[in-house]
Amino acid sequence: MIFDEATYENWETVIGLEIHCELNTKSKLFSSALNRFGDEPNTNISDVCTGQPGTLPVLNKEAVRKAVLFGCAVNATIARYSRFDRKSYFYPDSPRNFQITQFDMPIVMGGSVTADVAGEPKTFEIDRAHLEDDAGMLKHFSLFAGVDYNRAGVPLIEIVSTPCIHSPKEAIAYAQAIKAILQYLNVSDCNMEHGHLRFDANISVRPKGEKELREKIEIKNMNSFTFMGLALEAETKRQIREYVTRPDEDPAMIITPATYRWDADKKETVLMRRKEAAADYRYFLEPDLPPLVLEEEYIDTLRKSLPELPYEREKRYIADFGLHTETAVVLINEKALGDYFEEALKVCSNAKSLSNWIVVEFGGRFKENGQPLWSTIPAKHVGKLVKMIDQGTVTGKIAKSVADLMILHPEKDPEVIVQENPEFQPLHDVVEIERVVDSVIAENPNSVKDYLAGRTKALAFLVGKIMKATKGKASPVIVNRLLKEKLK
Repeated sequence: MIFDEATYENWETVIGLEIHCELNTKSKLFSSALNRFGDEPNTNISDVCTGQPGTLPVLNKEAVRKAVLFGCAVNATIARYSRFDRKSYFYPDSPRNFQITQFDMPIVMGGSVTADVAGEPKTFEIDRAHLEDDAGMLKHFSLFAGVDYNRAGVPLIEIVSTPCIHSPKEAIAYAQAIKAILQYLNVSDCNMEHGHLRFDANISVRPKGEKELREKIEIKNMNSFTFMGLALEAETKRQIREYVTRPDEDPAMIITPATYRWDADKKETVLMRRKEAAADYRYFLEPDLPPLVLEEEYIDTLRKSLPELPYEREKRYIADFGLHTETAVVLINEKALGDYFEEALKVCSNAKSLSNWIVVEFGGRFKENGQPLWSTIPAKHVGKLVKMIDQGTVTGKIAKSVADLMILHPEKDPEVIVQENPEFQPLHDVVEIERVVDSVIAENPNSVKDYLAGRTKALAFLVGKIMKATKGKASPVIVNRLLKEKLK
């Protein structure tokens, strides 16, 4: 059977995301062991987080504060009374053979997040967010496997959306919005390479117009926005193909609950195991922890302490600086990049041009070497480069060459780079520029006729010819003035 895009367009995707976020507390959720990534295996451990007999958990107050702060940021209901439960499962990375989580009474209930999807705002509903501790990490070697318990007991909040997401693009936009909020609150470092942020997706499909949800598949442990998008796209098409090729069977028997993973090499989702029911985890009330009771005054104090959040910053950039939505979204989705932009604005007042240089010119260059711009080149240097363009000290073409050298010499001021390179000195000699202008006009009579006939694009063509003849050094202001004077 041949499957074309028309086949897929008749179906609707329904997605719910579970985002697991490691909190950046100094110690673990129930013990005083350090919460720190990158140390030697099994050095940040204690009797509690390795499950030694007779040990008792003690709740980390800072983890509670960060969970409440997140709940306030998404306009959720903060539970005055919540409690912890045991979730039993047997696996080498779980030294106690159970996880302490909040199954029945989570600390955060409801809430919503707004993000731009293809330039249009969309609000995503959150079902709940709860505190729990992380598992250890299995490490596989050629002849054996080992367990690193440094991560065991690290505090997490698991943020569960409602099934309100209907495409991979929406899922990425929602997840990026959540990540940005966590960064702005300093709740998590959100370093995905270190596993601070991991995604599980529950996904099903149904014919457009059908109201009931069909059986869903869970895709586990996705650690990048790109992989999540690819996995959701592939799983959507797989489920649709299953239904289309078996039209006479009961839908509940075609897709059955199961856990899959994303195989980046095969570019497909791969079955891990058939789905467990909640009863399989034997949830019961955690006997070693009392209920968590919060005062209303405590919650109100945290709510009043909220900083400017990502979506608020985005709208401010659009309203105050006239930035395009796509550019504003790139700047605000990474808090450090937004801060960098604002630091550079202290030197340069041309926000539109500055944002373009940060997002496009420097963003493209740094994408190639994998390093973040904000930790490499001082913001004031990027601001100064844009200011030099506005003042006519350098042309846009020369500025791109200066930018290349700024990456090679991150601490060097762009003014110094221009001073040290004679070929970067702009051409302001009116007599010399006029000679080139006259030559270009003589060599391009058709373009001159087009301009005089009202075709304004012809002027841009002539300017381009002049800039090429002067190797990008001629002052654009002088070039445009001379051309317009001579073509009256």
